[in-house]
Amino acid sequence: MSLLGWFMPAHAQQDSSLALQTSTADETPTFDVIEIPGLIDEIIADFIEDSIARAEADGSGGVVLQVNSRGHVVSDERLTEVAQAIADSVVPVYAWVGPSGASAQGGAAQLVAATDELSVAVGARFGNTGELIFPEFLSDQFLQVADALENGTVDEDTVVEQGLAHRDSPTLLFFMLDLPGFASTVDNSGEEPVRVPDSQVRFSKLPLIDGWVHGLASPAMAYLLFLIGAALLIFEFYTAGVGIAGAIGAGCFVVGCYGFDVLPARNWAIALLVVAMFGYAIDVQVGVPRVWSWIATICLIAGSLFLYDGMAISWITLLVGIIGIALSMISGMPSMIRTRFGTPTIGREWMVGMMAEATEDIKKEGIVSVDGAPWRARVNRTTPISAGDQVRIVAIEGLYLEIEPETGGARDYREM
Repeated sequence: MSLLGWFMPAHAQQDSSLALQTSTADETPTFDVIEIPGLIDEIIADFIEDSIARAEADGSGGVVLQVNSRGHVVSDERLTEVAQAIADSVVPVYAWVGPSGASAQGGAAQLVAATDELSVAVGARFGNTGELIFPEFLSDQFLQVADALENGTVDEDTVVEQGLAHRDSPTLLFFMLDLPGFASTVDNSGEEPVRVPDSQVRFSKLPLIDGWVHGLASPAMAYLLFLIGAALLIFEFYTAGVGIAGAIGAGCFVVGCYGFDVLPARNWAIALLVVAMFGYAIDVQVGVPRVWSWIATICLIAGSLFLYDGMAISWITLLVGIIGIALSMISGMPSMIRTRFGTPTIGREWMVGMMAEATEDIKKEGIVSVDGAPWRARVNRTTPISAGDQVRIVAIEGLYLEIEPETGGARDYREM
């Protein structure tokens, strides 16, 4: 088997096995590669512990954590429990920070340093560890350079120079070939000798649902889903009935709130985002931007910039969130709502004096039908209007029709 055929990406479902070409597969141990993407949350913490326990039960030759993480959002106590599981593991636990462009920072970097052996891919970074959480599980070599790594990162060459890694490991294959107990043979059939792995390898990643939940709770996704959900709910509020926009908006809003609960989001910054959406909603009602739109935009910018404690959202995400919401609320949504409630009548002033039909019971505000088109309306009378009653349009204010009952109104518009 060629090296290309062996080195497949870690996208197999959990517990799936990639059989390698070997004549002694039953005599060599199986190694497990566990993909650790994104921030270490409760889902990832459980996944690491469960993977180690499963490897012990299966008699694995070792567990390799393939890490690409910028930190942790679980408590320090919970992260210490994961480090304890690594330290107490019967099978060796290794860590490889990769592929190129990956990084291990914060609590994730400390967790990597607690394994039996670590290595960093070409173009990957390691460091920004912050204050040590569980120094009792860290190697002497790491403790000697911990101060230098507290607020900075290093590349693969520096990791080797500082004694944190024993060798260069540009790819996962190179790293695993020299692990203790990993079997390989030399293939001399080509122009140059090539080491071919004999040990089997199982690549595992989060189950489907856990993977979705973990991905949706990332800082950028939680931020965008919260804003999108709130915007869709406002749009649905100013339209008739409960439709697709409302259902999608509610789902996005709930997932965004879940992400904020998991992530280190500042409560006062979330409150600013809520005020921003409330301010936009006020001016959406009248259809033109006023002072509330300026207040909302300021709150949106401040809440977005300071949303997370110790985490930064990329400038692209911020631009999408701030500019997208501001434009949609100031210009796009009022236009969509006017179109949604548009009627074939040319000039809305001609609607004054027309008859409409209440499509629902109206005490203060509700929906009426004008020539088959739904409109939001409100009545200033204490007598409620029942569904099916005929009402007369007496004035138009913004997107609302002012209505009165067909009989008993303060003024008769039938002759207008």
